[in-house]
Amino acid sequence: MRKWFIGFLWTLLVLIVIGTAVCFWAISEGKIGYMPPIEDLQNPINRYATQVYSADGKLMGTWSMSRENRVMVGYSEIAPSLIEALVATEDERFYEHSGIDFYALGRAIVKRGLMGQKNAGGGSTITQQLAKQLFSETAYSTLERALQKPIEWVIAVKLERNYTKDEIIAMYLNYFDFLHNAVGIKTAANTYFSKEPSELTVTESATLVGLCKNPSYFNPVRYPDRSLERRNVVLGQMLKAGYLSQEEYDSCRQEPLNLKFHVADHNDGEATYFRDFLRRYMMAKKPKKADYPEWNYVKYYMDSLYWEQDPLYGWCNKNVKRDGEHYNIYTDGLKVYTTIDSRMQHYAEQACYEHVVGYLQPEFDKGNKSKPNAPYSRNLSQAEVQRILQRNVRQSERYRVMKNNGSSEEEITRAFATPVPMTIFTYHGEVDTTMTPMDSIRYYKSFLRTGFFSIEPQTGAVKAYVGGLDFQHFAYDMATEGRRQVGSTIKPFLYSLAMENGMTPCDEVPNVQETYIVNGRPWTPRNGSRARYGEMVTLKWGLQQSNNWISAYLMMHRLTPEGFVTLLHNYGIRNPEIVPSPALCLGPCEITVAEMASAYTAFINHGIRTAPMYVSKIVDNEGNTLAEFKPRMNEVISGEAADKMLYMLRAVVDGGTASRLRYRYNITAPLGGKTGTTNSNSDGWFMGVAPKLVSACWVGGDDRDIHFDSMVYGQGASMALPIFGLYMKRVYADETLPYSQEDQFDLPSGFDPCHSDDDMQIVDGPPDSADEIIEQIFE
Repeated sequence: MRKWFIGFLWTLLVLIVIGTAVCFWAISEGKIGYMPPIEDLQNPINRYATQVYSADGKLMGTWSMSRENRVMVGYSEIAPSLIEALVATEDERFYEHSGIDFYALGRAIVKRGLMGQKNAGGGSTITQQLAKQLFSETAYSTLERALQKPIEWVIAVKLERNYTKDEIIAMYLNYFDFLHNAVGIKTAANTYFSKEPSELTVTESATLVGLCKNPSYFNPVRYPDRSLERRNVVLGQMLKAGYLSQEEYDSCRQEPLNLKFHVADHNDGEATYFRDFLRRYMMAKKPKKADYPEWNYVKYYMDSLYWEQDPLYGWCNKNVKRDGEHYNIYTDGLKVYTTIDSRMQHYAEQACYEHVVGYLQPEFDKGNKSKPNAPYSRNLSQAEVQRILQRNVRQSERYRVMKNNGSSEEEITRAFATPVPMTIFTYHGEVDTTMTPMDSIRYYKSFLRTGFFSIEPQTGAVKAYVGGLDFQHFAYDMATEGRRQVGSTIKPFLYSLAMENGMTPCDEVPNVQETYIVNGRPWTPRNGSRARYGEMVTLKWGLQQSNNWISAYLMMHRLTPEGFVTLLHNYGIRNPEIVPSPALCLGPCEITVAEMASAYTAFINHGIRTAPMYVSKIVDNEGNTLAEFKPRMNEVISGEAADKMLYMLRAVVDGGTASRLRYRYNITAPLGGKTGTTNSNSDGWFMGVAPKLVSACWVGGDDRDIHFDSMVYGQGASMALPIFGLYMKRVYADETLPYSQEDQFDLPSGFDPCHSDDDMQIVDGPPDSADEIIEQIFE
């Protein structure tokens, strides 16, 4: 009997060994559980943040899913103290095993499993933990977790075969989720200590490694005492492993946490509006009319045009990876090299903030104190303001939620009139206060908005992009998304049509107010000045003084509204709501800041308009160049007409409505420009042209009825021009940039702006290729 029992035990042992071997073989072959394919093991972290770089090589920010805000770093970019802390705490025999530490595993089984000592340490190696994070789903029971363990052992062994120890350490730290949207050590170092991983001190390294045991429990933001205690445990492990001397350990133990906590997301970093625009632009899908509401027909029209004309628009959905799937900027770890220059972007943001926040906003707030309907114009009645506010109420998230919950209009009205505690934005930081939701709408409407766009006319490279002053609180992009009336900045397009028809800057026209009959109704344009009334004046003087009567004369006597609309389309202004009308010569149409900047490039490029180029190239996570982008151009007007326009635009700066650029900002460089102001000072514009840069700037209220009531602050020369002046002054002062006040416009030798051999003719011109594309789209 005893002999039989011993034989049974040996047989059982052999069967267990054979069964275990078969089980692990089945796991390795993927017959039991999930075993990732070899290509995934060879490139396990293929889901990480896309990095966005400036033209001068600065990392501006990342794009990621909410949990994947990861930027990869190499082993050499990680502080040695961080690696030492990790090995000493999580896997002291890391450099001795091949994925499984049988000594630690046996210790865990005996002490934790059989003896119940919870502080005896775990049996998982760093490689096993990496395998768990890379390939294991969340376990919802102890049994499920136990079944995952053998699979992780096999994966760990395979990872060890494919990677060096240094690579495994780097992958572990690049993948670990340190909480607060800090996935990966680069983001974590920045989030908790505002540092690069290579700059971390011993105590900072120990704090981050302490999170590896249980990031939620040892969260240094929520539980600083626990985190400090855990950090000191890590320091003790480093002392035990010989990475620290007793003196170093005693010194480090006394240090506080010294957090410099800052939550990182794709809204952080440089050029937040630009990066958000680019994110949406690259991930756009092919437009389908059914996906657009009827009131947003213009967006469908524009998106359809971008899809057909711009390779960057919808790039991710126009191109596929080797596996046949479309690219995803949130998970594919691309590197996007933009045309933005980080220095110029900084100067542009500084200029906008300095002028709007530092000067205009205080003046606007001062004026609002005497307005009964502030921030709305005093010219509106109480009833008109209430209608506007009710429209804003219906567009609010609070209204939508209450409506979906079944609240009546009466209940919603009462709620919007009831004071509640809230945190509001100020330019000096958020403030806790109590006010009614209706008052909060008025409060946020009182902030002035701005948009700025600077582009190299020769290449289309966008060097600076400002969509607003605070992305978190005012996310609507006024550079490429918002459309506002352009006022007198449209006049150079009209004058260019006159130049194309054979006129010259020196041709004279009558400076008188006329009444025209348009569609059976009288139209009498007004002008802000009666200077030289009744005289014959040159076109140069008319544009220099932004005279409305001269523009109306050209439209009604020398040109046609139809020809003007065609020309606007050629300038890249595609808004389908722009229809032929005599009043179009005064700029009532709505155009984006980016479209205006691109259109004005034609005046520098001898009649060739350059479309904005936002990205120079895109590289995948293996360093392969996936796409390179080139300038996109189209001819708008002849070179002679463009040179004449440049001559007149320079006169606007040298003696016209933009002359303060000379005496207030002391810029001596050759410049051209055009101011623009719409009815009631609702919009202030300035277009600035330099030999190597074209910039567009707009300033105004969130609604057209929110504006300065005085021309002193409300005109384009006061609202928008100073931003251009401040920006260019800083650009020219930076000797590291390729722009100088010595730069000259490229004009032909012996150029005579007042002579033309062309015969007078009306130029309507056929639709260009973009119009033909749109016609095909809408058939």
